Amino acid sequence: MERYFGARAALATMHGKERAFARPFGALLGLELELPAGLDTDQLGSFDGRVPRTGGPEQACRRKAQLGMERLGLPLGLASEGSFGAHPSLPFLAAGLELMVFLDQERSLEIWERLIARRTNFDHRSATALAELEGWPQRVGFPAHGLIVRPEQPCTGAQDLLFKDLADQQQLAGAIGAAAAGSSNGRALLETDMRAHRNPTRMACLRTLAARLARRISTPCLACGAPGWGRVEVVPGLPCGWCSRPTSLARAERFGCVSCSHSEVRPRPDGLAEAEPQHCPLCNP
Repeated sequence: MERYFGARAALATMHGKERAFARPFGALLGLELELPAGLDTDQLGSFDGRVPRTGGPEQACRRKAQLGMERLGLPLGLASEGSFGAHPSLPFLAAGLELMVFLDQERSLEIWERLIARRTNFDHRSATALAELEGWPQRVGFPAHGLIVRPEQPCTGAQDLLFKDLADQQQLAGAIGAAAAGSSNGRALLETDMRAHRNPTRMACLRTLAARLARRISTPCLACGAPGWGRVEVVPGLPCGWCSRPTSLARAERFGCVSCSHSEVRPRPDGLAEAEPQHCPLCNP
């Protein structure tokens, strides 16, 4: 969108996210991203658990962007935030929720994009020694993907014992031994490092998310011309193929503007008109 061509936006990150964000925002919007030097985004919550996140992920994401804008004195800001756990629809699988926001202070715009990351290495294990893991570190991508190691049940004085940025199997083995020695049950807890610069799988998801948000910002509202036109919600009620009663599956999508009240309901992009009976509370109670 021409209104942002050549402008600068603050990108609040200390984990290398500019590698995923700079290209789509430059190519689609002509927007230059600038990192606020010395900004500690971990103050809003860290993946190693040392700084718990207060509030929800949206609140943390918005505040990150605001801090970056304040540090650089810019009216435009970007930030992202991730959460990992069970998949919302398939709880036996892991997934990530990635959020990204663009703030335009001069136009009072707040534009969001979200991505459920089905491809993730998010996982954890407990062990007394490296041999006990039977290849698990390699399966989650170590050493290209980072691991965090700490005592599973920290002894007094070992509550802050934590190892990350491990480079190889030898360092990993040493970290497991030290963490196990500092645990009352003699076991170390290993977790995948979900910081973007230590997790190439997550970085790829962030690149996809950034492209989506840049495309959204470049799409003007059909009514008022403001940037940020895009999907705002899914409309449930896809009818059952047997009894025609509405199910919880999406039957349509609502697109809307972040500036005015204009919105449109559009059919599902995959063209699906009926739900399988397994999704119907009547046919499959």
